[in-house]
Order: sequence, then C-alpha cells, then structure tokens
Amino acid sequence: MIDMIEREDAISEEEAAQYDRQIRLWGLDAQKRLRGSRVLLVGMGGLGAEVAKNLILAGVKGLTMLDHEQVTEESGRAQFLIPVTARGTNRAQASLERAQYLNPMVEVKADTERVDTKRDEFFLQFDAVCLTGCSRDLSVRVDQLCSQRNIKVFCGDVFGYHGYMFSNLGREHNYVEEKPKVVKPSEEPRDGPEAKKPKVDPSETTMIKKMSSFCSLKEALEVDWTSEKAQSSLKRTPSDYFLLHVLLKFRTDKGRDPYPETFASDSQLLLQIRDDVLEVMGVSSDVLPDDFVSYCFSEMSPVCAVVGGVLGQEVVKALSQRDTPHRNFFFFDGRRGSGVVDYFGPK
Repeated sequence: MIDMIEREDAISEEEAAQYDRQIRLWGLDAQKRLRGSRVLLVGMGGLGAEVAKNLILAGVKGLTMLDHEQVTEESGRAQFLIPVTARGTNRAQASLERAQYLNPMVEVKADTERVDTKRDEFFLQFDAVCLTGCSRDLSVRVDQLCSQRNIKVFCGDVFGYHGYMFSNLGREHNYVEEKPKVVKPSEEPRDGPEAKKPKVDPSETTMIKKMSSFCSLKEALEVDWTSEKAQSSLKRTPSDYFLLHVLLKFRTDKGRDPYPETFASDSQLLLQIRDDVLEVMGVSSDVLPDDFVSYCFSEMSPVCAVVGGVLGQEVVKALSQRDTPHRNFFFFDGRRGSGVVDYFGPK
C-alpha cells in the first residue's frame, strides 16, 4: 500500500523536466502540493490573465477560469490571453486556448456562468479561490464560506494606477521557511569573545516550521477607526486602503467600475462616495485628496503585471506551504512604482 501511494505521488520525468527550475527553487514537496491543488479564478480581465499565467506556469493540478462577461475593446487592452479577433465572445472561453498552451500538464477549464449564481457547493471543490472584479458582498460571502472549510481565499483588483490583493489563509496557516544554518561554536577552547558566538553559514540552510493567522475579509474591511489606537495609526495607513472602500462602494452602487468614457460624471460620483464612506468610517476626507479620481480608471497593463505577479506568487506560496505569506493586504501605487504590505483586522 505504501509503495502504491509513493508511485502515485511521484513526479514523472516529464514533470521533472518541466518544473526543474521550480523544484530547485522551492523543493520537490512544495511542487507536489501544487500539483495536487485545484484553483478557481473569477474574472478574466487584465489582472485575471496575469494570475492565470502565473498559476499555470507554476504547475497547479487544475485551473477553472470563471467569467460571464464578453470581450470588449476596453477589456481586451490589458488581457494578453484573448486574441484580437475575439471581440464579442466570452472572456473565459476566449482565454482558454492560449492559457492551456502555457502548460499542457495543467487542466485548464473555462466556465461562462455568472459567479453570483453559483451554489455554495461549487466553491467547495477547490483548494483555493481567487476573486477579481467581484462585489464586496459576494467577496465577503465566498470568503466566509471557504474559510469555514479551510479553503484559501484571495481577492484582487486593478483600478487604473492602483491595485490591491487580499488573502485569508485561515486561523492557522502552517508553512516552512528556509533560513541560513546557524553553526554552533566549537567546543575547543579559543581566545576572544567571537569564539563563543554562533555563526551563520551562508552555504547551508535549514527549514523552519512556522504558523501565521489570518482574519476574514469582513473583519479586515470593518476596522473601527474611531478607536484611539486606530486613530494613532492613521498616518501610517496606506491611503489605498480607503481608496479600496470607495471603489468597492462605487462598484456596488453602479454595478461596474469607473469608465473612461464617463470620466466626468464618474469622477463626481467618486468624490461624493469618498465623502460619504469616510464620514461613516469616522475618517477625514483629507486621507484621500481629490486628485485620486484621475488615477483609478481602467486596467493598466503594467499594474496588472505587478499585482498579478504578487497575487499569483501568494497563491503558490499558500498552496505549496512554502515561505512567509503576505498578511493580509498588498497595495500597489503605479504612480510611485511602490507597493506595501499591511495588516488590517483583529490583532
């Protein structure tokens, strides 16, 4: 029985050749965990394409791309998996051929149904769920559902120059981290204080087991900013956290993201939503200056590449249980070319 399990779990010669560099990077056990994982990716815009590419190349067992929307001129600009001739077709279906071509060893599927019509059981067949372009209510619902079954949940979006990702890996996420090996001092007597100090040997490493705890998306979005502790940390809080609240509210109210074609009216609405949202949160509107409306329209390819790279990397780290995960938000500002990781939620 043991031999049978080992044979089923073994990496084939073809897989070893395909994933040689990755196995050297994060080890055979991590690659095996990836190979046994199925991922749901919701939303095949520019960000979704980047995430799909990274997960397929990493070698997950299966990737289901779920998107009911049609290819438009706007959606096709930042989406490299969609052929230029696919205008008017379904985005997931149009992405399938090029996505599968990236790695024939991964089972890539296209689902053209609406995510908000899916029953709970649909999400429970995956090891990780990655949501892009979804409403706040839907994201919160899926996060609560999946976290109860120990399914990893990720959310991400790109709004113009700005992008973010969120992860919920559960109350107890176990992983290993590779550290340089510390060599104990020799027991032989030597002169001087340096002889008694342990030294780091950069040529040798050791694997350290660690655990990290995450909160739900609902908790992360419902921070009490009226508390004294929260107020004291306000100056250190990335403004993109508050921008996310504004853009998610816009998406809820309008059923879409801000359109370049309706820049004038959408800009005025964004400013009004900012004032309303921040007032309810007990935060001054000064944390989000008026010029934010000029930088949050459409998906920009370079921002999709950066955020998609980080988001894909975090899914790989979570499924392979290798390396320290981002806890729990990553924000990227394309104007400055900088990103920041920050935690929001119960400590």
